[in-house]
Amino acid sequence: MQDFVKIAVDAMGGDNSPKKVIDGIIHNHQINDKVFYKIFGNKKEIEKLIEKKIDTNNFEIIHTENFVQSTDSPLEAAKRGKDTSMWLAIESVKKKDTDIIISAGNTGALLVIAKLNLKMIQNIDKPALSALWPNKSGMSVVLDLGANIECSPKNLFDFSIMGASLYTSLYPNKKPNIGLLNIGSEELKGNENIKETYKILNEKKSTNFDFAGYIEGNQIMDGDINVIISDGFTGNIALKTAEGTANFIVKELKKAMTNSFLGKISSILNYSNLNKFKKRLDPRLYNGAIFLGLDTPVVKSHGGTDYIGFSNSLSVCDKIVKGNLIEKIKRNI
Repeated sequence: MQDFVKIAVDAMGGDNSPKKVIDGIIHNHQINDKVFYKIFGNKKEIEKLIEKKIDTNNFEIIHTENFVQSTDSPLEAAKRGKDTSMWLAIESVKKKDTDIIISAGNTGALLVIAKLNLKMIQNIDKPALSALWPNKSGMSVVLDLGANIECSPKNLFDFSIMGASLYTSLYPNKKPNIGLLNIGSEELKGNENIKETYKILNEKKSTNFDFAGYIEGNQIMDGDINVIISDGFTGNIALKTAEGTANFIVKELKKAMTNSFLGKISSILNYSNLNKFKKRLDPRLYNGAIFLGLDTPVVKSHGGTDYIGFSNSLSVCDKIVKGNLIEKIKRNI
């Protein structure tokens, strides 16, 4: 098991858990059998779902009947006790029993419990929530997506280093371009924090990334910028807007293709292209947000995703560990 990536899994978080989580583990194991899953949750429920579907050398179940509820506030989740599946999973990475932790549970609770258990990387003041975002030529890393409503220029500069480190962990052969999300491309546009961050990034040359200046919301999908930096307020709105737009396009296209006889004929003739288009916008392929800034990687799977989405976020965990993300951040910061 020496070469295995060890993932701590909170099996009780998110919709339709633990079934969704265990099905995701089974699917992920079929793709990659060099992962060990340390699963935290109700042992009786989990054993029934996983029995004989994965080699027993690839997983261990840590029993707990207590878990964080989706309706819990972060404070309520922390008070719920140290025997919740989320707390125990985070504690396992703190003790170095596992390399990374993943949960589809309550986002606020995950961040607070992680911060209570794990240290921040030295010289980083705030953690950021980052995620992968599809573009014309592949993927971009976007952060912050909601962990911090207000950010100083230093915070935004730290996010740049962390985002670049994440990108090179996932895509080792590429040097990322970094862009600051703003209301315009001119130097005079934006608030004082954005303008000061622009100045810092422009002056501090880095061997780990190239600074490309400002990027506007309508350019995010162009693929010219690999790492997009924002405060959590703006980043979260941009993310939710993009998700809503993608869902709207898919639904409207489906309606147009099934509402009439000609539409149905057209959909049959263009089935292959439509299928590719649908897959390109499938949010399950980009599932797995990462809390950056803590000295151990913490991954948040979307609570509403299915087992395919959860499996994809497990693959992100594997890439992060193999890409030495934390060491890259520490070295670059």
